[in-house]
Amino acid sequence: MTQIPEGTSLLDRIEGVRTRIREAAQRSSRSPDEITLVAVSKTHPIKAIQDALAAGLTDFGENRVQEAETKIPIVGREIAKWHLIGHLQSNKGRRAVELFDVIHSLDSASLAHRLDRMCEEINRASLPVLIQVDLGHETTKTGVAEGELPEVVTTVQGCERLQLIGLMTLPPFFDEADRVRPYFRRLRELRDELRTSGAFGDRRGELSMGMTHDFEIAIEEGATIVRVGTAIFGERG
Repeated sequence: MTQIPEGTSLLDRIEGVRTRIREAAQRSSRSPDEITLVAVSKTHPIKAIQDALAAGLTDFGENRVQEAETKIPIVGREIAKWHLIGHLQSNKGRRAVELFDVIHSLDSASLAHRLDRMCEEINRASLPVLIQVDLGHETTKTGVAEGELPEVVTTVQGCERLQLIGLMTLPPFFDEADRVRPYFRRLRELRDELRTSGAFGDRRGELSMGMTHDFEIAIEEGATIVRVGTAIFGERG
C-alpha cells in the first residue's frame, strides 16, 4: 500500500490519500465517487482545518464535543460538514445536536431517544445518524452488540427526527492491517441485511469504516465513508 513520505505538504498528503482511495476502489471494481473522505481533525488546530478546506476537503471528523465547540463556530458549518465520530456522552447530547451534521457513534436505544428529544427541543427537523456496532469486543471501545442491533434499529426508526443512514465500526488495531478485513466484511453483511429489510429507506446504507492504517482494506470490503487523520494532518497535535 502506498505510503506518504514525511515532510510532504498538506496538498501532497491529501492527493496521496485520494490516490490510495482511487486505487483501492479500482481494485474492488468500485467508483471512488462512492466514497466520502472524512478528514479527522481531532487535536489539530483550526488553521490546519482551514488549510484543508482551502485544499478542497469538505468533511471533518471530531471525537469530542468539547473540542468541537472551539472549532466549529469559527470554521463554520456553511463551508464544512461536521461528523461526530467519537463516543457521545448523553450529557453532551444537546450540544452535539446543535454542532454536528452527522453522528456516527449512536450506541444505544437510550441515546437515540435522547437525541430525538434534543432535536425536538431545538427545532432541528432531522439528524442523520449511524449506529456504531461493536465487532471487536474491546473494553476500551463502545458500540452496539450484534445481538442488540435489531432493537436499536427499531428504536431509531421509531424516532421522529433521527434518520438512520448507516453503520460504523472501530475494529481492533493489528500491525498486519489485512487481519482487520473480517470485521469490515461483517459490518457490510449486517448493512446488507438491514438494507434488504428496508431499514435505510431509499438510502444505500453507509459503511463508515477504515482509518489511516486500514482504509484501503475497508474500501475493498465496501466502505462508503473512510475516516482519515494522520495521513492528512500528520501525527496528532
